[in-house]
Amino acid sequence: MASGTFSKISILNRYYRITRFYGFLKNLSLKTGIFLAVLIIVFTALELFLIDTNTLLQSIARFFSPVHIFSLFFFSETLAGILPPDAFIAWCTKTAYPWLNLSILAVVSYAGGLLALYLGKMSIKMPGIKRYIARQNSKHIENLKRWGGIFIFIGAMLPLPHSLISFYAGMVQYNLRHYMFWASFRFLRFYLYALVIFQLL
Repeated sequence: MASGTFSKISILNRYYRITRFYGFLKNLSLKTGIFLAVLIIVFTALELFLIDTNTLLQSIARFFSPVHIFSLFFFSETLAGILPPDAFIAWCTKTAYPWLNLSILAVVSYAGGLLALYLGKMSIKMPGIKRYIARQNSKHIENLKRWGGIFIFIGAMLPLPHSLISFYAGMVQYNLRHYMFWASFRFLRFYLYALVIFQLL
């Protein structure tokens, strides 16, 4: 049993080396570290030299209801992830129930990914749209075909467009149950980032 498990791990490791997964992961981890450092610097600079971040977030929390914020976030998480989740996590700090609202954000993000997956499945019925998307995003689609669930996990956890990767998963007819498992790490991503952002604010 142990030798069989070791053999499978060895084969998987060799496959990842051949497909350059480790190099991809190394570069992405470096970018993630830089992203987090820039995030901290930006928040600090805004606070010191430009605006009172706390006041801005309090104003947003006061003038926009949670329903509006969640609706906007759902739209973003379904269509290309055009707005950074970290801005919404920061908003949570100025609400009456920050951890509850953070949990709702995570659910909204997960639901947005599922809808993006469904839209990806629908796109294959429209050959023109499918060809255009595949041509513009061939690298991510190829990575998804190579690495499957691990790539979805990376999209859920790191600064990759989760909604787009979910859309591509639908395009390649990725198994729904497997997608739901790997995408569920999106919840962990929100809580880990919140530990940093909540401390900053």
